[in-house]
Amino acid sequence: MTVPILSTFPAATPVATAATWLWLGMVLAISFLEAPLKFRAPGITLPLGLGIGRLVFRALNAVETVLAVALVVCVLLGPAPGEVGAAVAVLALLVQLVAIRPRLTRRTDAVLAGGPTDRRSHAHVAYVVVEVVKVVGLVATGVVLLP
Repeated sequence: MTVPILSTFPAATPVATAATWLWLGMVLAISFLEAPLKFRAPGITLPLGLGIGRLVFRALNAVETVLAVALVVCVLLGPAPGEVGAAVAVLALLVQLVAIRPRLTRRTDAVLAGGPTDRRSHAHVAYVVVEVVKVVGLVATGVVLLP
């Protein structure tokens, strides 16, 4: 779906392809590799791991936001296929940033302030589920964008 009143952006497909695969690689590396492994490192306590995670995910979400904007612009100015997958990924990111991250932040704040550490966070489970949805959207977009 290109915006008809705007001229087409000839580099939309290559830029969208690069943004999609870069975004996917970052999510896979950080969410599914770094995040769980950091808690297995010797000497890492839950508060320390949460503090590191807060910094890493804040940076990841900032980069994701830039890549999401780039992807949306490419789809709008097109021609760049993959609107459905891109919409799924962008909406998943929005859900994480607006609905889930604030709950995770409150939980992290409580643990860092010395609160209970023996119960699992439902927000964390929700974040992982939405992260999987985002990955599916990015893979679908990336495959459609391949030549």
